[in-house]
Amino acid sequence: MNSISTVDEQQLQVLMARQPIYTKTKEVVAFELLFRDESGQFVKGLKDDEATLNVLLNTYSSVPDKSSVRQAPLFLKVNDTFLLEHDIPEIPRESFVLEVIGSTAITPKLVERIDFLVKEGFKVALADYDPTDPRFNALLNLVHIVKIDLRKFQLDELPNVVRQLRRKGMELLADKVETVDEFQACQRMGFDLFMGYFLSKPQLVRGRRVQGNKLVLLQILTELNNPNATSESIEALALRDPELVYKILRVINSAAFSLRREVTSLAHAISLLGLDQIRRWVMLFLSVAEEGQPQELTRAMLQRGRMCEVTAEMLERANPMNHFFVGLLSQLDALMEIPMDELMAQVPLDQRLKAAILKYADSEGEILQNVEFYERGDFAHLRLPLEKPYLEVAYRHSISWALQVLTQMAEEQ
Repeated sequence: MNSISTVDEQQLQVLMARQPIYTKTKEVVAFELLFRDESGQFVKGLKDDEATLNVLLNTYSSVPDKSSVRQAPLFLKVNDTFLLEHDIPEIPRESFVLEVIGSTAITPKLVERIDFLVKEGFKVALADYDPTDPRFNALLNLVHIVKIDLRKFQLDELPNVVRQLRRKGMELLADKVETVDEFQACQRMGFDLFMGYFLSKPQLVRGRRVQGNKLVLLQILTELNNPNATSESIEALALRDPELVYKILRVINSAAFSLRREVTSLAHAISLLGLDQIRRWVMLFLSVAEEGQPQELTRAMLQRGRMCEVTAEMLERANPMNHFFVGLLSQLDALMEIPMDELMAQVPLDQRLKAAILKYADSEGEILQNVEFYERGDFAHLRLPLEKPYLEVAYRHSISWALQVLTQMAEEQ
């Protein structure tokens, strides 16, 4: 839970982010790597850059799996120039997918090169497939995955495209899936893999109220924000859901807190850890996905909250924990399936923090907006007065922190 030191983290001279690739059941099975470096030599440099390769394999490929962490392959974008003029770095074959971008010049020499790489054990994806462009036909018997950009088609055009590609036996990846309706339509058509922001844009229900233990958590949060609150008044609210109190105490008594004696009540925990730490843990439990919801939602909320907090610390902004709250809650509408304006009316937050979430106002809103830019790989729009390598450190640290918290919470429940 402590702040990070940029001295302790390996700084890379490239900005990187990752975008999840999902199965039909919304399980994360891979990531597309988003990167920008000034030299444009990122992939080639992996051959000689052990530090970057280790970061990719140890952090960027990590996915929570209940109480453990597994590694998922990374899609690396490459073009004809790179494939023909450079040797592929000695990278683990099972850890990467070479994604041939659509603007690539597909020549007989390139086809021969890709055939060689496939025989060497590399997995290859073809991006930006266009069935009307005959250039792509030469690769369809070689590649393992074909990626189709939904924004370039009408949905009713796709079933025929899918049927034709299905005959060749490759996996089909639907790219830029932005809504639940598009996700479900692509499922019915027979796509295997999915990319896009559809998880953060669920079917919202106006008039829905927060219920169950989430309601108790919001009531606790309200009391935590009450200047006259006492540890006893907070505990009295929490005891409306004894199972929730039990889970919180299990986490607080875990090895992560290294407490010398067991905490037996929420009031005891408040006296030892202070209101801010309890507020943080209430927020963390608020972000836990309900049964049937993908864990990726919770992971994304935790990661964004932590990156907002760490960035605020690096910039020496006031109240970094408020930045954490804003980052975490900025995706709560997706988790609760309640429109954000209605949700903010139900969440007991300071008006300043609500304005940060709804309008990107003040320091919290400024950092939130820049963190969202970073997550999408929209590096050109970053406007924070912070050297770019520090943002990559904050992003990478936040991935690891979110994984640690998720596995810890899974172990203690």
